Amino acid sequence: MSDYGAPSSGSDVEESGADAELPAVLHVAGLALSRVESPPSLACWTGYLLDPAGAAPVATSLLIEPAAPPDEATLQLARDVVSRFDVFVNQALEYCRTRFRERHFELTTEELSWLDLPELPLGAPEATVWPDQTWAIRFTESRLRLADPHGILVTFNGTQPADVQGIDDEQ
Repeated sequence: MSDYGAPSSGSDVEESGADAELPAVLHVAGLALSRVESPPSLACWTGYLLDPAGAAPVATSLLIEPAAPPDEATLQLARDVVSRFDVFVNQALEYCRTRFRERHFELTTEELSWLDLPELPLGAPEATVWPDQTWAIRFTESRLRLADPHGILVTFNGTQPADVQGIDDEQ
């Protein structure tokens, strides 16, 4: 059985062009991802996980470029990300704790001291899944200068963090 539902009639689905072939909603591990407006070259679906700690809902997106319905492997990766999101966030935080000690990140002495705190100054995680079997967690909130202006991106290859970077206007 497919994880995306048939497009419904009405305003959820555009009736013309290639968009008519893309589902309005994908159901992934109990999370409804709704198609959102995006450039014609890509398809984007976004949904929100409820944070058990009572914080703001966590955005999860699936991006396909060029625009097409997601294949089964991409849907499976999205299922894994959604169902184990808290585990992956913790992995990303520990990865940042280790990697940010590297000299090329140019953290100040004060910022380096934050790496020893029980909780890192990274918050509001969001997940994005791509069809090449990579995905990322973006921490949209942080006191680190590296996070200015768009946050910190931890890229995963499968279930392992593979890279971390600050996101600037050029990315």
